[in-house]
Amino acid sequence: MSYVLALTGGIATGKSTADDFFKNKNIPIIDCDQIAHELMKPGNASWQAIKDHFGVEYLNSDQTINRKKLGQLVFSNKRALSELNQLTHPLIFDKTVAKIKEYQNFALVILDAPVYFEAGLDKKHVANGVLVITLPEQLQIERLKKRNNLSDEEARMRINSQMPLAEKEKMADFVVANTGTIKELENKLEQILIKIKEEG
Repeated sequence: MSYVLALTGGIATGKSTADDFFKNKNIPIIDCDQIAHELMKPGNASWQAIKDHFGVEYLNSDQTINRKKLGQLVFSNKRALSELNQLTHPLIFDKTVAKIKEYQNFALVILDAPVYFEAGLDKKHVANGVLVITLPEQLQIERLKKRNNLSDEEARMRINSQMPLAEKEKMADFVVANTGTIKELENKLEQILIKIKEEG
């Protein structure tokens, strides 16, 4: 059986950089965001659920989901966010479990799950260990504004829609602060791989 390491954190904390590091080591990565996007394609399960629940006004003319419009709704309305999560998280979970089974011959699999705790995956024991990549909030806001071209308020709204990083840190097996260079982040991740190997 493989060791599944859930990789999570907050928006713009550096999970993609960590993914690149694991990819370069030929460690398979299951990307929950990718699964979520796949399920949102016209005709797929999440698309159907969103269309039925929120209405056709959240679809573009080509029938794809208007992610910007849906995003504006759920990032400013806690109830709508909770409803969206209740519709989509179980579908993402089922697909994730199926994907993990495909990789059971690998010693280590990374489960890139931005909303690992929010989706309750920790309660379902999907992973053997959890790695949280963290940042001080001000730095997180700066990086998010720069990356997504957002205003201060928009960036804060997105960050506040996620569980606070301090909460995630308490529940993690490994915590990495991504406050330095990419090289420093990679060195910290290397240490974690060594630890997992030793414990395995």
